[in-house]
Amino acid sequence: MHTVIPYAAPAGPHCQAAIADITLPNLAQLLSLLNPTPPLLGSAESLTPLGERVHAKSLGLQGADGLVPWAALDAEHLGLTKVHGSSGWAWITPCHWRVNADHVAMEDPQKLALSAHDSDALRAAMQPYFAEDGITLHPLSDTTWLAQGAALVDLPTASLARARGARVDGWMPRQEQAQPLRRLQNEMQMLLYTHPVNDARKARFVPPVNSFWISGTGTLPTTPRSAPAQRVEMENSLAAAAQRDDGRAWAQAWQALDQGLIAKLLARANANEALEITLCGERLAPTFVLQSSPWWNRLQRRFTAPPPHELLLTL
Repeated sequence: MHTVIPYAAPAGPHCQAAIADITLPNLAQLLSLLNPTPPLLGSAESLTPLGERVHAKSLGLQGADGLVPWAALDAEHLGLTKVHGSSGWAWITPCHWRVNADHVAMEDPQKLALSAHDSDALRAAMQPYFAEDGITLHPLSDTTWLAQGAALVDLPTASLARARGARVDGWMPRQEQAQPLRRLQNEMQMLLYTHPVNDARKARFVPPVNSFWISGTGTLPTTPRSAPAQRVEMENSLAAAAQRDDGRAWAQAWQALDQGLIAKLLARANANEALEITLCGERLAPTFVLQSSPWWNRLQRRFTAPPPHELLLTL
């Protein structure tokens, strides 16, 4: 089993400050039994966070920064690529943009808690405007739709994880190809202002849907993808606290993870069961593997493996 832990060392200042005092005894023991492999490299400015790149690699998906074809993969699973091809797909996420004096920020779309009825009604209202630019919307879930059109082909887009709860300005696509999409975002603010779904939301004193986010763009490879060599588990329990840079809550989530899943992995390692674990920061995503090695190498690892807080500070 391969366990991937996104947000193991978030870039937010409060989470970074919390690393110095974090105590993770089970992770310390686990890392002393494992061997590090060359890490994936990233940055806080990349459109695709390292956690998503590691996940994509495990699924055999390839793509440049901002072009991991997540939406096309969903379209393939629904059989849509047989009809519409494997390029020009994107995720469309209905969201609420909060307009401030000097910037625009996105509230976490999950907090909108859209019902299936409201999601369908909003998508039906928006579809004719998208169609004017040759884009078709398809249902996927209550919180996300699929879009397909020439304007989306090979358009790098920032992961929703980058913009959620943050300023959207720096993550907006600025290519000439994206101009129709930015115009659509402006038009949707006017269309949705008086939409019945939003009238009902305002009456309940909950944020309206006033925009959308584009992500998951990229083209599926034409060559067959190999099946994952092992099951990959994405452990996302650190995400919520990390995204709001709540250092105390993030440290508590790490400690709970250490006492739960990490303790189970440690037991597996002590039983000499195969496992891998990847810790994803903003700059580095190292993978640690249980490998058979001479006893003196294992003994050396016990004394030379860095404490977890030192390792996290390098990520």
